[in-house]
Amino acid sequence: MSRLDSFIARMQAQRDCLNFLKPAVDRLKGPILEVGLGNGRTYDHLRELFSGRDIYVFERKVAAHPDCIPPDDRLFLGEARQSIVAAARQLGATAALIHTDLGTGDHEANMAMSAWLAPALDALVVREGYVLANQKLDVPRWQRLPEPPGVPRDRYFLYRAG
Repeated sequence: MSRLDSFIARMQAQRDCLNFLKPAVDRLKGPILEVGLGNGRTYDHLRELFSGRDIYVFERKVAAHPDCIPPDDRLFLGEARQSIVAAARQLGATAALIHTDLGTGDHEANMAMSAWLAPALDALVVREGYVLANQKLDVPRWQRLPEPPGVPRDRYFLYRAG
């Protein structure tokens, strides 16, 4: 599969998973968290899906489309490892949904990142809340959910916090 085809498949899976989780997330209170703003496409989709909800974003350095930049009071700037810890102190375990799309093409680096990312995100998600990730995360109290119809296994990872 070409890198372009892989990117398209990943974006379709991301959108399909977010749309799939929407009814369940709508039944929960709490903010939505977007870990990794990038150019802001997913943040924009989250604003559309969850209009009226607080959406907090984590990004090392903002380089998004101008229309897709969150307000300053909803933006945690800096390295994710530090900003997620700061957010946990500020927000606590309140997030109804966390979407994370961090990582590189380096499998070993991604594995090392998931070792600290999983427990860091666990400190932010409310009991019965959802985590959607582009990589496998291992948290004992999280239950992995099946992918929505049409999303290939292991393309995206859906979890519910116990």
